[in-house]
Amino acid sequence: MYQKIGIKVTPSYSPNFSLKKRSKKIIRFIVIHYTGMKTESGAIRRLQDPKYKVSAHFCIKKNGNILNLVPSLYEAWHAGISNWKNYKLLNKYSIGIEMTNPGHQYGYKNFSHKQILSLKKLLGYLMKKYKISKKCILGHSDISPNRKKDPGEKFPWQILAKKKLGWWHNLELKNIKKFRKIQIISQTERNNFFKNLHNIGYNDIKGLNKNISEKYLTIAFQRRFRQSLIDGKVDKECYLISKNLVQS
Repeated sequence: MYQKIGIKVTPSYSPNFSLKKRSKKIIRFIVIHYTGMKTESGAIRRLQDPKYKVSAHFCIKKNGNILNLVPSLYEAWHAGISNWKNYKLLNKYSIGIEMTNPGHQYGYKNFSHKQILSLKKLLGYLMKKYKISKKCILGHSDISPNRKKDPGEKFPWQILAKKKLGWWHNLELKNIKKFRKIQIISQTERNNFFKNLHNIGYNDIKGLNKNISEKYLTIAFQRRFRQSLIDGKVDKECYLISKNLVQS
């Protein structure tokens, strides 16, 4: 079936999934991860090892080859404790895609051109098949901001958005960069920034005080929508981006 749309997908199944089959209609999101391990082979072994109880539906290798680890109509174990809008525990509602990359812990690298090319094809196929909106293509750090950094600030969200395979603001960098590091003094603007984040889909993190929760949310937002500076500080540039996303 994948060959018809120019995608080569190799079955390489993992036992780490829930046995109850789910309805096609319940799939609302695609969540993108990086493997975060030293070697590609080690990452794939872990995704297939029942001892670790972790998996995803697909894994895209550095050479662009796509492995199908779990059939899409079964719940893979990739998201963990997660929230987005009114959804909790997103494994149930999502398809997980792992991109092999050592991640922040082991020398975070750019994703290869072949990886991104394969990802574009796979996203286009899955979005059409399951009627998934471009606003529902998420990063692991979006849904678990206090626990996860992946796929990280080197992931090309803007490039995907240009192909309608993801979500990005429509502001020109040259017009908003001048507002970078300009502190928001007004409490109203600060409150509106976090209201915007909640409207986008981000949720406060339970069990953490407000200031710590807001810092995690800000960092996750920056990793996604303002990737050139991730400092956890709400500045005027971040505010303008958040406002634009809500308006779009």
